[in-house]
Amino acid sequence: MKRKIISINEDLCNGCGKCVKGCHEGALQMIDNKARIISELYCDGLGACIGDCPVGAISIEEREAEPYDEIAVMERLILKGEDTIIAHLKHLKDHDETEYLNQGIEYIREHKQDMDLSKIEEKKKMACGCPGSMARSFTAPATATFTRANDNVVQSALSHWPVQLHLLNPSAGYFSGADVVLAADCTAYAFADFHERFLKGKKLAIACPKLDIDKEVYVEKLTEMIDSSKINTLTVIIMEVPCCRGLMQIAGMAVGKAKRKIPVKQIIVGVQGNIVEECWV
Repeated sequence: MKRKIISINEDLCNGCGKCVKGCHEGALQMIDNKARIISELYCDGLGACIGDCPVGAISIEEREAEPYDEIAVMERLILKGEDTIIAHLKHLKDHDETEYLNQGIEYIREHKQDMDLSKIEEKKKMACGCPGSMARSFTAPATATFTRANDNVVQSALSHWPVQLHLLNPSAGYFSGADVVLAADCTAYAFADFHERFLKGKKLAIACPKLDIDKEVYVEKLTEMIDSSKINTLTVIIMEVPCCRGLMQIAGMAVGKAKRKIPVKQIIVGVQGNIVEECWV
């Protein structure tokens, strides 16, 4: 079957083994000083290991692979102890994998009846291999402010986490029907009023078309946002430098591949912080 599964760039892999420790499902092992998938049955394709990799050697791709087997995973995890089981189940819960979560819980009820499943709610920091990549949606409180030089208080407009396109889940609930901003990394530094002018009321994804690797994953994720999450609009914000236009090309490929059609806006920011161009394309 064709499904999402992790891909490891062995040329980039430095053999640190952090991803293996972060993969509670047991899909990864260190072989010949490289991280490798030992069984596609154990890889859920959610990418918990991506945030553990310090060199960006892991990405998610869609290809022919054996179907993920939650029961096979639980049979391995039950030998690793309660904390590992809870981390795995919370990982599924945070990624809205309800079917697999229910399968896992049912397995535990049948084979480990003394286990307290309420801990799934308690151990939020164990959601993924990298706590920083755990999906979070929030409303900025009134106290989440900073003060400008002229003492005007400004509130952050960011409403979810993570924001880096490799890390975020394109099917996360907060993308459903949303207006999405796809911004080149440098734009928020160049444009002083980024939050108020571009981000308010929208959901954010950031990427660098020059330095990021596996950009085909970006096309797949944006396509999924359009077709599965049914986002409303896509605004692509790039710098005026030539290399930054690659982000617009990535967005264009995703829009062309998607079954749904959505409005796309292009905003070009100058290196001195001005808006060079703003138009629907």
